[in-house]
Amino acid sequence: MIDIHSHILPGIDDGAQTLQDAVDMAEEAVREGITHLFATPHHRNGRYENEKDTTIKHVALLNKELKSREIPLIILPGQEIRLYKELIEDLDRGVLLPLHHELKYLLIEFPSSNVPNYAAEILYELSLRNYQPIIVHPERNSELLEKPDLLHNFISEGALAQVTANSVIGNFGRKIMNFSHDLIKSKMAHFIASDAHNTTSRGFHLTRAYETIQKMYGIDTRYYLQENAHLVMKGESILIEQPHHIRKKKFLGIF
Repeated sequence: MIDIHSHILPGIDDGAQTLQDAVDMAEEAVREGITHLFATPHHRNGRYENEKDTTIKHVALLNKELKSREIPLIILPGQEIRLYKELIEDLDRGVLLPLHHELKYLLIEFPSSNVPNYAAEILYELSLRNYQPIIVHPERNSELLEKPDLLHNFISEGALAQVTANSVIGNFGRKIMNFSHDLIKSKMAHFIASDAHNTTSRGFHLTRAYETIQKMYGIDTRYYLQENAHLVMKGESILIEQPHHIRKKKFLGIF
């Protein structure tokens, strides 16, 4: 399996704090069946800044350590980039890091409580520069939970979305779990990723999430989501299916 979102690099954000933490995470990833893991530290989220060159350096060091310990996991470089007004300017400066240099997939994070009013403009500017934005964990964004049509609009304009494995299996609560499944059913989820931060409270759980998806939606849906991660790693295009609107739930028989 390929995991496109993790916080395994030690000591640079709120993920692994020590080298041993990172090694423990790597061993857990291997037990999950993960062969390639994108290290995507937070960047410009108000607390952490991890520019391209710094991230690449830390990835090289961790790969060297894992190789010396004969842990069969390849770490690939990326960033989880918080949406911010100067994003395009920094992109042009070369300090942002796509998941692949060919199709230039970028992990884009919104604040947890809202969608910035300049989001559509930034996403559009990315597309003009041939970058492919992947909106991470939209199921955990309060405004998208209440207004899923916002995400529908972004996806209709070419953005992609990544749902977290822990969300799928209910570890963030029933409301987030239900919304995650709404996104999958509505063709508004293109990837499942771990967003792993450690081996305890924020572990990988990819296998369990994919098994849940296969049980509920069939093997074709599981294969689509897993294959998309492989395509990102290879720098190839994924099939974007037409998203559906999420119908509001009935409450006591009325809308």
